[in-house]
Amino acid sequence: MSDDPSERTPTRRRLLVAGTGAAAATGLLAGCAGDASDEPSVGSSNASDSAVDAPDGGTSDGDDAGGDTADAWTASLAPVGDVSFESVPERVAVYDLLSADIAVAYGNADAITSLGFDAAVGGESLSAYYERLDGVDPDWDGLAQLNSGNAGVNVDSELLYELDSDLHLIDPALVTSFDGWARDDVEAIGDAVGPWFGNNYSRRHGDPPAAWEDAYAYYTVWEVAERVAAVFRADARYEALAAVYEDLLATIEADLPPADDRPTVAMAIFIDGTFYPTAANASGYATAHVRPFGVEDAFAGEEITFETTYDYEAMLTFDPDVLLHPYGLASHYSVSDAREALSEHPIGSEITAVAEGRVYASGVPMQGPIITLFQSEMTAKQLFPDQFGEWSEYAGGPYPEIPEDERLFDRDRVAEVIRGDV
Repeated sequence: MSDDPSERTPTRRRLLVAGTGAAAATGLLAGCAGDASDEPSVGSSNASDSAVDAPDGGTSDGDDAGGDTADAWTASLAPVGDVSFESVPERVAVYDLLSADIAVAYGNADAITSLGFDAAVGGESLSAYYERLDGVDPDWDGLAQLNSGNAGVNVDSELLYELDSDLHLIDPALVTSFDGWARDDVEAIGDAVGPWFGNNYSRRHGDPPAAWEDAYAYYTVWEVAERVAAVFRADARYEALAAVYEDLLATIEADLPPADDRPTVAMAIFIDGTFYPTAANASGYATAHVRPFGVEDAFAGEEITFETTYDYEAMLTFDPDVLLHPYGLASHYSVSDAREALSEHPIGSEITAVAEGRVYASGVPMQGPIITLFQSEMTAKQLFPDQFGEWSEYAGGPYPEIPEDERLFDRDRVAEVIRGDV
C-alpha cells in the first residue's frame, strides 16, 4: 500500500457517494447556491412521489438515486450538494459543537470520533445542558482532538485518515481555510475515507473561501438539522424536536411585551477590562437564541468584526440594559468573576446592566437543536423575568435546575425523542 494517504484504497465502510453532475469519487458535489429560502423544505434533496418511508423516519428513494443499491438514499447540504448513502454512518468525525449536538439529537452520540478542540471542554459545555435530559449522557472520553494548534488552527490530515470515519460532519470549505489545506486534500479524504457534510459559514453568514462561493448557501439551525436528519434517517426525530421548538417560540411570542418595553442588549465577552462584542441581531445561527426576542442591540449601527474591541468608556456610552456573556455556561470564562470585576470598576459599575445586576452567562454560538431549546429558554428568562420567570443566579456548573412549572419546553419529550421514542 502506498504511503501517500491520498492513494489509499477506500475503507470497508466507505459510503456510496453520488449525485447529479459530479464525480462520485470525490464525495464533494457543487450544491445549490443562493439563499436558503430557495432550498427544498425536506432533508432529502431529491424527495419525490416515489419516496417511501424508511426506518427511523428517513426516506429512501424508490427510483434508486444511488445507482448501485435499491436501499440508497440522498441527503443535500451546501456546499457539498447531494450525497447518497447506503448505510447509516457508524463513525462520524465532528469539528464543532453544532454538529455534535445534532448527532446526539438523533441518537448517534456513540458514532462521534472527534471534536475540533479539547473534547473534555467541548463535551462539558454540551453536557451542561444534557444534564437536564433524563438518559442523555454522552461519553466524551477518548475522542480525538482535531485542532492541535495554539494561536491558530492546525489540523493534520493524517489524523482524519487514522480516524477512518464513515462521515465527516464538517464543512469542507472551512477545512480548506486552515493552513496547509487545499481542496485536493479534502477531496482525497472524501474519496478514500468518507464524504463531507457540513456548513459552518451559516454561523454568522460569513464569506467562505472563494473556491466555494458559488456552491454556498446559508441555513438556520433547524434547516441544517433537517438536512443532517436525512443522513441518519432520523426525519421523525427532527420533526418531533422541531415541534417542541415551535411550541417554545409560540410561548415566547405570546408573552413578549411591546417593543418599547424591551431592554437594550449587548452581547460581549469580557476579558481583563476589554469587551469583545457580537451583534445580537446578526444573521446566522450564532444568535438564534436572541433574535426571536426582537430586542434593540446596544451596538446597533456599529461595524463589528472579530477584531472589534471596546473599553469601559465605550461600553458606558452604549450603556446596555442587559449584558449577555457568550460561552458563559460550563466554560473557562467565569461570568461571576466578570460581574465582580465590572461592579468594582469606577466606570464599569456605572453601566446600567452592571448597576442593575443584569450581567448574565449566555450560551455557545455553535448551537444545534437541543442547545437552541435551552438557550432560548435561558435568554427569555434573562431578558423578560416578569413574563417568563427569573433566571437563577448561575455561578458555574450545569444548566440550572428550573422548577417544572417554570420551564418553557418539555424536557421529558426532548429526552424521549433523543432516545428514539418518537
